[in-house]
Amino acid sequence: MSVRQQVMRFFLDVLYPPRCVGCRERGSWLCQRCLAATPRLPADHCRHCAIPMSGAAVCPDCWRDPPEFEQVSCAFLFEGPIRAAIHQLKYRGARHLAEPMVQAALTELSVPPSDLVVPVPLHPRRLAERGYNQSALLAQALSAITNLSLVDNALQRVKDTPAQVSLPGKERWLNVRGAFHADPGAFAHQSVLLLDDVATTGSTLRAAARAIKRSGARQVDALIMARAVIH
Repeated sequence: MSVRQQVMRFFLDVLYPPRCVGCRERGSWLCQRCLAATPRLPADHCRHCAIPMSGAAVCPDCWRDPPEFEQVSCAFLFEGPIRAAIHQLKYRGARHLAEPMVQAALTELSVPPSDLVVPVPLHPRRLAERGYNQSALLAQALSAITNLSLVDNALQRVKDTPAQVSLPGKERWLNVRGAFHADPGAFAHQSVLLLDDVATTGSTLRAAARAIKRSGARQVDALIMARAVIH
């Protein structure tokens, strides 16, 4: 963070003191007490997509159809304060929550060795409606903290799909199939860290990772802020 950004943040914090999204106490956007109470991703989970499970290293979906990404790194389940923070970032314009969420994630896990970080893009229509891409904000925060190179224009969302949250699990993969495109050679010989806010079935990550690998990437890993579980 530059000196100018630090000064601006200081004055903003004085004028608008941070309040925890979980308990509303002053002092931080995600307080330590609320983060401590947020459910973590259990140790027993699929080594590829991070879906909680027991009794096997790989879930049935990843066994039948191995994803193009090697692994999904995630610290939290999509519950409690993290869920509230993601909703506010995604739907209520709370862009200031991107950095605290990334900081919280990095206290729980290590970033896979990568050459660059790539946010999951929005379709231009949805980007115009929302005004920003929440995954790009998270990727910008991660890049600033880790000095990992950020590439946010080489992967495009070319298919304007319905929101995944509105679809049952079996239809999500069909919804995003062919939704992403990267020019041949755009990620040639690179190790890419794909970043998104939340994953439920992992269909979006699968489709985006496929486009990245087809463009020549050596390896794709993913980092998400939270893992949702379909009950």
